[in-house]
Amino acid sequence: MKPSTLDHFLVGLSQQEYDLICNRLEREPNWLELSMFGVMWSEHCSYKNSRRLLKTLPVTGTHILQGPGENAGVVDIGEGLAVVMKVESHNHPSAVEPYQGAATGVGGIIRDIFTMGARPVALLNSLRFGELDNSRTRYLFENVVKGIGDYGNCMGIPTVGGEVYFDGHYRGNPLVNAMCAGVMRHEDIKYARASGSGNPVMLVGAATGRDGMGGAAFASVELTRESQERKSAVQVGDPFMEKLLLEACLELFKTDAVVAIQDLGAAGLTSSCCEMASRGNSGIAIDVLKVPRREENMTAVEVMLSESQERMLVVVGRGREKEVSKIFDKWGLHGTVIGEVTDDCLLTILEGSQVVAKLPARLLADEAPMFTRSSRKPEYIEEKTVFEMVEVAGGDMNSLLARLLQRPSIASKEWVYEQYDYMVRTGTVTGPGSDAAVIGLREAKKAIAFTIDGNSSYCYLDPFKGSAIAVAEAARNLVCSGAKPLAITDGLNFGSPEREEIFWQFEESIAGIAEACRVLETPVISGNVSFYNETEEGAIFPTPIIGMLGLIEDVSKTVRSHFKNEGDVIVLLGENTVELGGSEYLKMMAGDTLGKCPNIDLERERLLHTLCLEAINERLLTSAHDCSEGGLAIALAECCFFEGIGADITLRDTLRADALLFGEAQSRIVVSLDNSKLTRLEELSDNLDFPIEIIGRVGGDSLKIRIGGNEVISSPVREMEKHWREAVKCAVEY
Repeated sequence: MKPSTLDHFLVGLSQQEYDLICNRLEREPNWLELSMFGVMWSEHCSYKNSRRLLKTLPVTGTHILQGPGENAGVVDIGEGLAVVMKVESHNHPSAVEPYQGAATGVGGIIRDIFTMGARPVALLNSLRFGELDNSRTRYLFENVVKGIGDYGNCMGIPTVGGEVYFDGHYRGNPLVNAMCAGVMRHEDIKYARASGSGNPVMLVGAATGRDGMGGAAFASVELTRESQERKSAVQVGDPFMEKLLLEACLELFKTDAVVAIQDLGAAGLTSSCCEMASRGNSGIAIDVLKVPRREENMTAVEVMLSESQERMLVVVGRGREKEVSKIFDKWGLHGTVIGEVTDDCLLTILEGSQVVAKLPARLLADEAPMFTRSSRKPEYIEEKTVFEMVEVAGGDMNSLLARLLQRPSIASKEWVYEQYDYMVRTGTVTGPGSDAAVIGLREAKKAIAFTIDGNSSYCYLDPFKGSAIAVAEAARNLVCSGAKPLAITDGLNFGSPEREEIFWQFEESIAGIAEACRVLETPVISGNVSFYNETEEGAIFPTPIIGMLGLIEDVSKTVRSHFKNEGDVIVLLGENTVELGGSEYLKMMAGDTLGKCPNIDLERERLLHTLCLEAINERLLTSAHDCSEGGLAIALAECCFFEGIGADITLRDTLRADALLFGEAQSRIVVSLDNSKLTRLEELSDNLDFPIEIIGRVGGDSLKIRIGGNEVISSPVREMEKHWREAVKCAVEY
C-alpha cells in the first residue's frame, strides 16, 4: 500500500527525512516500510540528536572487551572472567503505566545482559519523582517500586542498590533507569551479528501481540495529555516467561549452535532484524505469517512493530534447528523458524509468498540523519547562581540536622529496598544501605562492586561540573567499599533536544562526563539517551545517571560505611570548603535549587581514591563513607546508624557553621580506624600530598559535634535514626 502525501508525519518523520528516504531508495516507501523507518529513525532508536556528541566519550581501555555498539558492554576482571553491564531508561512508559513500565524496563535490561552470554547477578535502579506530598507522585512511586521488585524477585536476580530523589521538576515525568550486570567467561561472549547465508532465523519466547505498539516513537516525543492516553505503547511483562527464556538461552549457549542473538526491545522485530543484519554485513528475510501470535488479524505492520516482551531472535547454524528446538522445548518454550540470513544486505519482509517490504538493513539501522542542534546557555543559570544565602545566625543545628535527615531525598530508602530480594543467589556481600553494592564471585576470591549515581541539582546549575561530579561520586562510592573503579554505563535523561537551552545542557553534560572518565580512567562501555522528558509544565532537570563497576581483588577486604568499634579514630580524607550551592540544605532553607554548583578538582579526586584504596588494601580502615547530599553532618550521622554507635567530633572554626556542617564540598571521605593504624594512614597521605584531618572518635550513644570548642550538635543516635528511617514510609502513607 502506497502512503499518502502526509503519512510520514504520522510515523514521526519530517519532510526532510522522508525526502532522504525516497532519494536513498530511489522510490517511495510503502506503508509498512514507512512505519519501519518511523520507529528506526525515531530518537529512541537512532540517537540522531546525540550520536555526534556520544562519539566524544572515551570508550576504550586495556580491560574493555566490548564497548558501545552491542547489547551491553563487557569488562575483563581477570582470571578469564568478564562483567557485562548496561543501564537503560523506561521513563515515558512508567509515567503512563508505572507498574508495567518499570517492570518491563527491568525485563528489557536483563535480556540485554544474558543475550551477551552472561548470567545476570545484580540489578540496580535510579529513580526520580515529584514531591511526595502529591497523590499522583505517591501513586507513581509505589507502583514503580512494586513493578521493579516483582519482576526482579520473580527472576531470582538480586536488586542490590540504587538511588531515589524527589523534586517537583519530575512531577509529570518520572525517571526510571534500570541497570543490570552479569558475569561470564571471556570465551562465552555472544554477539548480535547475523552471518552465514542460509542460516535459519528463529523467534523464541512469548507470542506476539499488539502491546507496546509504537513504543519507540512514544518515547521520542514529549509527554502531553494526548500522548499519555497511548497506553497501548506500554508493554506488558511476564517475568516467569523471561526466567524460562534466560535459562534456555544460557543452556543453548553451552552448545556452538548459536551464530547470533538479540532480544526484541524497542521497535520489536524491525530493530532486531535490521540491527543484526547491519552489524553482520548481511541481510535477513523473514515471513510475518510464521510469527506466532496471540491476537487475531494482526497486520504485517503490527507484527513488525509490536514490542511484546520476553522474545529473542536467534540465528542458528544451518541443520541445528532440531537441537536448538529441543532445548527450548525442555524449558516450555517454542522456537519458531521465521526466516533466514541472506547475503544481499537487505531486510526482506514476506507475507507468505508476497514480498511486502524490502529495505537496505544498514539504511534502517545506522543511517538515520545526524542532527547538529544549535545551543544556548539558559538564562536561568545566571539568575539561580548569583544567589547568596545569609548564614542562619544562632540557628538550632540539632533541629536543622533532624529536618535534613527527614527529607525524602536524604532519608533511608528502606521502604523501597525492603520490597526487593537483594540476597537471592547468596552472592550479595554488601546490599542496599552502604556506599556500593558488593557481589562475591563463586569462581574466584574476587568481588565486584556496583553503584548508580547522579545529582540533578548540580547539573541544573552547571551541567559540566554536575556531570563530572556524578562520575566522581560513583567512583568514590566504589572506592569506599574497597573497589577499584573500572568502567561506567550512563543513562542520559534530558528534555527536548530541539530546544537550544536543553541541547546546551546535553553538550555540557557529555563534556563533563568525558573529562571525568578520562581522568579517573573509567571508560563508557554502554548506555542510553532519553530525550523529550518534559510535559506542558516544563522539562525535567538535566539528569545524567552514572552506573559504575569496580573490582575488589580480595573479597575479605570489603569495607562498609558505618562505624563499628568504640574508640576508633575518625578521620576526614579531604578538606572542608564552603560549598552550599545546589545543596539539599540550601534547597530546604530557600525552597529552590540555588547557588553555584560545588567545585570538583578531578586530579585531587583521583588522589583521594588512591589514598583510600591503599589504606583499605593495607587493612587500615574499619569503615569508609563518602560525603555527598547533606554534607559532613549527614555523613557522620549515617556512619552512626546500623550499629547504633555514636561519635564525638571536633571541627576547626574556619568556616561558617552551616557550610561546615551541611555544605556539599566534593572529594571527601569519612573513615574510621584503630588508633594503632593512624600513623600509617598519615604516612600514606603525606606520600600523596593529600590532606587529612583527625576529627574525632567513635563512641557513646549520641552524635556530638563541636566547632571551635562550642557544641553545636548533640543528638541521640536512636532518635536521629528513627527520623531517617521512617521519613519515606511516613510520606508515602501520608
